[in-house]
Amino acid sequence: MVSVPSERILAPAAPARRTLRPGLRKSTGEKVFDTFNVLLLLALVIVTFYPFYYVVVASLSDPARLAAHEGLLLWPLGFSTDAYRAVWDNPLIRSGYLNTLFYVVVGTALNVLLTCLGAYALTRPGLRVAKPVLLLIIASMFFSGGLIPTFLLVKDLGLLDTRWALILPTAISAWNLLILKTAFEDVPRELEEAARIDGASDLTILRHVYLPLTLPTIAVIALFYAVGHWNSYFSALIYLKDRSLYPLQMVLQEILVANQTSDMMTGQADDRESIAATIKYATIIAATLPILFLYPFLQRYFVKGVMIGGVKE
Repeated sequence: MVSVPSERILAPAAPARRTLRPGLRKSTGEKVFDTFNVLLLLALVIVTFYPFYYVVVASLSDPARLAAHEGLLLWPLGFSTDAYRAVWDNPLIRSGYLNTLFYVVVGTALNVLLTCLGAYALTRPGLRVAKPVLLLIIASMFFSGGLIPTFLLVKDLGLLDTRWALILPTAISAWNLLILKTAFEDVPRELEEAARIDGASDLTILRHVYLPLTLPTIAVIALFYAVGHWNSYFSALIYLKDRSLYPLQMVLQEILVANQTSDMMTGQADDRESIAATIKYATIIAATLPILFLYPFLQRYFVKGVMIGGVKE
């Protein structure tokens, strides 16, 4: 029996650990650079936040003392909520709130529905007209029909002075459609093929496969649409004559214009004009806070939606 000498197998050596120098400290240049960054960011925060803070403080100030005050405003001048009571008692502002809620809820729902259907159709591999339609959509981002042709189209459709004039002309955003189309293209085709083997239709696949996997992107798009409807006033200025259909931003625009006209026509401010300034600030706060409260609920979806496509496997 021949014995083969056994070889000694050596295990690979463990990688050496990097040891940091004890007492490692930042250099003087790094400390100066960090201090400069902190001061710069702090200044940017103050410059960005102070205008909003000023509007809040001014809306809670006494109208007469606010009219006589000059310079920076750091706290309310005689706490008063008369401006907010005046805003709430104004029937035009209440109707503007209700109209804006209708435009935001109905408009955003229609926007998201049509955008999802359009993005799903453009991602179908067997659709021959997908590329030509996509080129037309991209072209619309660079060349619009113009204000006058759009107005004539809305007029011919019988949408003038109706709520739908603020919803249907902007039913789909080409940019949001392309974003959602890209998200749908990242969904694995194997999931769709497995659903088709089980007998699922296109609507079922869209509802149970594509929508759950792209929910962060849809939430981001819905936020964009909602903010657009909430801030929209130019469409109301062009298409609406009935003041009972005005959105809140259009009502705010009328209040601001009325205050500026009053200031130009009179050289001194009476009690009515002084309270008009606080009403203006209160209306701005009333028109801003609701959409600000909406963002925290969609923030986690917003972050996920922005990060989609940032990392490729």
